[in-house]
Amino acid sequence: MKYIKPQMKQLIKDNKELQTRLKELMEEHDLEKNFALKALYHSEVAEGGKYQLAYQALDLPKG
Repeated sequence: MKYIKPQMKQLIKDNKELQTRLKELMEEHDLEKNFALKALYHSEVAEGGKYQLAYQALDLPKG
């Protein structure tokens, strides 16, 4: 599975818990949004993370 920024942004937009987590990461570690997005991807999505299936579903063709 590969990190795709627009896909990750969409996942966060659709999920209040991830929005909160992103803000926490940015403040706690003084990260820019792009770096916080990647950190969130690796901690919550990649390698069987809690949101892996939701992230992969965004990659499926519509229709």
